[in-house]
Amino acid sequence: MPPRRRTPVAEGHAALVACREAGWEADRRTTATAVRYTLEELATIAPGRTVEVRVPPYAVVQCVEGPRHTRGTPPNVVETDAATWLALATGSLTWQAAEATGRVRASGQRADLSAYLPLRLGPGAAAEGTVGG
Repeated sequence: MPPRRRTPVAEGHAALVACREAGWEADRRTTATAVRYTLEELATIAPGRTVEVRVPPYAVVQCVEGPRHTRGTPPNVVETDAATWLALATGSLTWQAAEATGRVRASGQRADLSAYLPLRLGPGAAAEGTVGG
């Protein structure tokens, strides 16, 4: 069962477009909406509880099938800042480039999210194959 969405798709897509237009440096509320929207999308396409993706201070999501952790720090953690996460989610930055430059920290065998990125986002994205705006 996919996770429940808290961010309306149209609102999340609009925030993501605004962040992209601002060079990933939009105001805090817009950035928070875009980050939550994209993390919810990741959890929808990669359901599970094996990897914890952290984009402080905005949101955290658990995703990817596999062994579930129940307490403490999970064995598979991805952490990055909002600008890097949004660039990864939209394909403006590759996973490999983000790791190589230290913009994303990933630990654990299942913490490589390159198979899920970039995300297909926005109204009608599934039908049109579009990303972002």
